[in-house]
Amino acid sequence: MEDAATAEISRSQIWQWIRHGHVSRERVLELEREELEKLGAGFETAAEVFGEVSLAGDFADFLTLPAYERLLSAERADGVTLAPRG
Repeated sequence: MEDAATAEISRSQIWQWIRHGHVSRERVLELEREELEKLGAGFETAAEVFGEVSLAGDFADFLTLPAYERLLSAERADGVTLAPRG
């Protein structure tokens, strides 16, 4: 949960910085591209979620909602269970 909380704080701050003009959306995208290049392949879904919750015009309530939906979609497509069932 600590990682999710840190991600929530970070994406909220980025969204607010863009909204209040402290950083441009283009600069955030540039930095994102640079970091994704360093990481290599395999982070496409994370980049999509980041864009959805950090760069959208409207503030998403929680980053975990679209992230979890993607996890469940991947499970359905692959027939693999990754998420805990309660």
